[in-house]
Amino acid sequence: MKPNINSNIAIIGVPLDLGAGTRGVNLGPDAIRYAGVEERLKNIGYNVEDLGDIPVNRSQAVTEPNSNLKNLNVISEVNSLLSEKVFSVMSEGKFPLVLGGDHSIAIGTISGVLKYKKSLGVIWFDAHGDINTPETSPSGNIHGMPVAVLLGLGDKSLTKIVGENNFLKKENIVYIGSRDLDSGERKAMKEQGITVFTMHEIDDMGIKKVMEEAIKIAGDNTDGIHVSFDMDALDPSIAPGTGTKVPGGMNYREAHYALELIAKSEKLVSAEFVEVNPLLDNANMTGKAAAVLVGSLMGEWLI
Repeated sequence: MKPNINSNIAIIGVPLDLGAGTRGVNLGPDAIRYAGVEERLKNIGYNVEDLGDIPVNRSQAVTEPNSNLKNLNVISEVNSLLSEKVFSVMSEGKFPLVLGGDHSIAIGTISGVLKYKKSLGVIWFDAHGDINTPETSPSGNIHGMPVAVLLGLGDKSLTKIVGENNFLKKENIVYIGSRDLDSGERKAMKEQGITVFTMHEIDDMGIKKVMEEAIKIAGDNTDGIHVSFDMDALDPSIAPGTGTKVPGGMNYREAHYALELIAKSEKLVSAEFVEVNPLLDNANMTGKAAAVLVGSLMGEWLI
């Protein structure tokens, strides 16, 4: 039985791995598809349309000399196309479910939602902060920068995708499962005053209390909640197929229960699942985990 949210789902794949330091997450959308995500959603009771993939011209990728923004031109192009596609899907009355790809695609997904939902709460499941700018990034990999871009910080060719009047409000962003933050990210999170529930808070408070607070922060006085789920939020024993594995992540039931509570809130308006790398996986274990998590988020657990 599905919760009382949009009955029509549009799946959008984004086979982009140029924002990451390890190749292979471009295969992630198909790995989640092969794991049966569409059939799972149909069995819950949704009308599902797979719109295929956003085109990625990998051969055109260029990193300018002395730039700390790797492959900026193609990443900007892909996110611009994705933003337009997400807005179009929502304008047609459909729920956008975006399958990545590396986490830089959140720029396109969330900017597209923001064109339709002006006040958006975001629950960001991730081992990392993804709030670096070119000045603070230790790697130049743009998958570590999307939250900063969505707040209006960083390179103009990326922030313009979001638009000056569409940036996220820092008070409506919540991190879940953080456990590997570099110094620039810690500083940015403190300066912005963003709510962060690290694995320490999950251990200390329990996932129920953490999620109740997260849903309140992201859902109160907003037009809905977007879920951005990086598979490295999970412990590598559950999700080995991701390029930035960090031990000590969320366990199976914590992750599912967290998404079940979001489903139960009936405030969900959009979602993306990213960083599935089949080249690092074991028998598509991580792709299958993503498909099952999508089910929990969309109400598969409800009787």
